[in-house]
Amino acid sequence: MAGSSGVRAEVSAAGDTASSAEREERDQSASDGDGRRGDGRQNGRETDRRGRRRRALRWSATVLAVVIFGGAGAGYLYYEHLNSNIKHDDLNIGDAKDRAAVSQANSDGQTALNILLIGSDARDTAANQKLGGAKYDFGGPPLADVQMLLHVSADRSNMSVVSMPRDTLLDIPKCTDPDDGTSYPALRGAMTNASLSRGGPGCTVATWEKLTDIHIDHFMMIDFSGVVSMADAIGGVPVCVDANVYSHTGSGKGSGLKLEKGTHSVKGEQALQWLRTRYGFEDDTDLARAKAQHMYMNSMVRELRASAKLTNPNKLRKLAEAATKAITVDDGLDTISKMYDLAGELQKVPTDRITMTTMPNRYQGERVVPTDDAEQLFRLVREDIALDGKDARTATPTPSPAPVADPAAASDKIAVQVHNGTSTSTQGAVHGRATTVTQALAGKGFTEAVADTSAATAVAKTVVSYPSADLQGDALAVAKALGIPASQVKKSTGVSGVTVVVGADWRSGTTYKAPVKNDKTPDTAGAINASDTSQCMHVDPDYTW
Repeated sequence: MAGSSGVRAEVSAAGDTASSAEREERDQSASDGDGRRGDGRQNGRETDRRGRRRRALRWSATVLAVVIFGGAGAGYLYYEHLNSNIKHDDLNIGDAKDRAAVSQANSDGQTALNILLIGSDARDTAANQKLGGAKYDFGGPPLADVQMLLHVSADRSNMSVVSMPRDTLLDIPKCTDPDDGTSYPALRGAMTNASLSRGGPGCTVATWEKLTDIHIDHFMMIDFSGVVSMADAIGGVPVCVDANVYSHTGSGKGSGLKLEKGTHSVKGEQALQWLRTRYGFEDDTDLARAKAQHMYMNSMVRELRASAKLTNPNKLRKLAEAATKAITVDDGLDTISKMYDLAGELQKVPTDRITMTTMPNRYQGERVVPTDDAEQLFRLVREDIALDGKDARTATPTPSPAPVADPAAASDKIAVQVHNGTSTSTQGAVHGRATTVTQALAGKGFTEAVADTSAATAVAKTVVSYPSADLQGDALAVAKALGIPASQVKKSTGVSGVTVVVGADWRSGTTYKAPVKNDKTPDTAGAINASDTSQCMHVDPDYTW
């Protein structure tokens, strides 16, 4: 991480915006009648200073474009005192056993970066209550009504965003509030947005990790007033509707967004209305709202990367002040220098390699649940595979198995335990799977094979494990009998003997067949590329005027 001295250097290079009026007065008095400096050296210094300021502003625009719900980045280079504005909370407050493994580094030592963006509907201030349109729930439990996982590839060549509808039904793990020690028991089949009210954003992070098995490095959370302040300071962002729209119902529901057909530049409260609109877009669901949010984010990326609009120091100051007061981050992002380093990573990704998606789902009553396509999408993120299909990947050669230290014993002398690991985030375990594979082994002469009677677990890929070198030959013999590749035979200190874990990739049959790997982003994810300028929201005819 860059230290605070590096930030101070950037502050010095950009100039002290608090005294901008004095500086402009000095600049004007020192210039000739045609606006050029009388002193060539002073003119050179001013040109250099302006160049550095423009570069800083381009960086700021990049951060704001990517982190819509935590977009306080514009001020980070200039205000060390903003550190005290930034609120921070624990990253993950779920059970340690539910934590996903840290992403593995690539061949160049780089690791992927996963950031959970959270939009809170908290009515904890008068401004938030007014913007949220609620009259009676001031100070009530906040809900995580916007959840987007931002994945930056290890090589920083691409970025993927996965939105989860707020009414997704899933399991929320046990969470413990870091402030008062309150313990919230695990819930089954709860709405995902309720996770925020169970101890804070760290519970939302824990819920995502439990569902996706994706390790989350950071979170950023912001509320209604923060979004409005940020959107107002940025200026207009173009959005499009294919008909006149008014998001309002007779019972008072709706965001209040009112636009004529065509493209409009929205900012401030109108931008918040766009981001919150459910009644009026497509089928009036959270899925349509997520699509509108993706369009807004993509449009803002294009706008801010095309031209550094925030050239007014006072605008930068106001945006930074407002956003840092509204933002809550984890302890790993709680200073300006840490945010500066993060922004440096984000700005490496080109606009045309940013892909927005929504978690594939199906309706269960009035709510939604993840589908098998959702697990496919999560796997692509876990394995750092670009969702735009443009990865320059080459086939990885299958490694040769290590030399066998001890040959296999006779089949009827090899003790084997078979465990059922066929459960997934979207499917229950196949009943009796361990027994079926055990019987198949017995039929092949492995009469000492037994089925593990403990509860089924979730293991993506079938594996044969062995604890020590003297059992490697036995494990390979078992794998060969079942058709399991030698590359899936692993030494592990977590087993006491040869163990077959029947994974989710082998839910039926008695001979293992390695699944054909599909690295294509599911069509049901509704992928939108950030460089696509043709997007326009379809308006529900019931909400036209």
